[in-house]
Amino acid sequence: MLRALHKLTDISVRKLSKPGRHSDGGGLYLNVAAAGSKSWVFLWMSNGRRREMGLGSYPAVSLAAARKRADDCRRQVAEGLDPIAERVKLAPTTFGECADDYIKAMKPSFRNDKHIAQWEMTLGDAYCKSLRSKAVAEITTHDVLAVLTPIWQSKAETASRIRGRIESVLDFAQVKGWRSGENPARWRGHLKNALPARQKLQRGHHAAMAYTEVPGFVQQLQASDAVSARGLEFLILTAARSGEVLGARWSEIDLKKGVWTVPPERMKAGKEHRVPLTDRAVAILKTQGQRRPADYVFPGDKPKSPLSTMAFAMLMRRMRFGNFTVHGFRSAFRDWAGDETSFPREVAEAALAHRVGDETEQAYRRSDALERRRKLMKAWADFCGNSKKLLQLVQNG
Repeated sequence: MLRALHKLTDISVRKLSKPGRHSDGGGLYLNVAAAGSKSWVFLWMSNGRRREMGLGSYPAVSLAAARKRADDCRRQVAEGLDPIAERVKLAPTTFGECADDYIKAMKPSFRNDKHIAQWEMTLGDAYCKSLRSKAVAEITTHDVLAVLTPIWQSKAETASRIRGRIESVLDFAQVKGWRSGENPARWRGHLKNALPARQKLQRGHHAAMAYTEVPGFVQQLQASDAVSARGLEFLILTAARSGEVLGARWSEIDLKKGVWTVPPERMKAGKEHRVPLTDRAVAILKTQGQRRPADYVFPGDKPKSPLSTMAFAMLMRRMRFGNFTVHGFRSAFRDWAGDETSFPREVAEAALAHRVGDETEQAYRRSDALERRRKLMKAWADFCGNSKKLLQLVQNG
């Protein structure tokens, strides 16, 4: 009986490429799509009609796992139950619940709290409100396009990330056996035929303020007493990413040595990054320490929580600079370093925590050029503050 049931093998499943359904026996089939993707399907008869239910995609669901799911389905059919109805009872009823389950399951793999917050925001009501109340098993291409189309042109980078995240949630649902069929958020061979390619849209570059305008902007920041203003000025002076500044803790700061050490788990490249602190940056930190001792250097409403991920962007909007992005200040710094100073390229790139050269070159470059970067950041701080010493310092590369 087992041989009659188990017609396929792990090797044959892996090698099968002919489109169509390939039987393992007992109602279990491996479905090979024309595009090459593979999924498991269980077929049975009910009241003279053939019914079918997806059991997940391959290789996420192995042959052994598919056989176990098929065994459960056969038992339910023998007991007069509907396998689809039984699965619905156990599955999250909505896309929103499934998305929340997926984020919870994947949290250990996310880089930091900001990354988690981005997933929660993009899969929440901000963009996916129309999906969240729908049954996860019933999400269609039309539903996905309703989310993506309004922002595909205006927010191409965001829209692309949302598409990928929806695809991941629906793949998760399929692996769990909560839905079947092709993933309606898949790009290749599917949405690619319904939406224009991203290279024909915006390139995803961050709108950067010209470096010549940065000193005036910093002067306006210094006129504000808001924590977000101090945090944004600190971000500009250190050429850091917003997530690195927002998540900065006092334990990372060494005021005596003038160094801020960002741990690997909070860096995009996953590598520790030391940031030399200028006099103005240190002054900002001392002000923050006197004003409101807390776990975070730039706390939010609660001392144990940092500023919101949108704090800097909202501040720029209030200052009527909303057409520029916060990340763009890194570009302004890099343009200034290249156009106005003689510091080597690798020093400027190191200040941005960018990797320079291939793996061999990186292996031989053991120093992070901290003291050379300190001179560069001093020159940048003087430029931002319109110091008269600028002309001397920019030649000290």
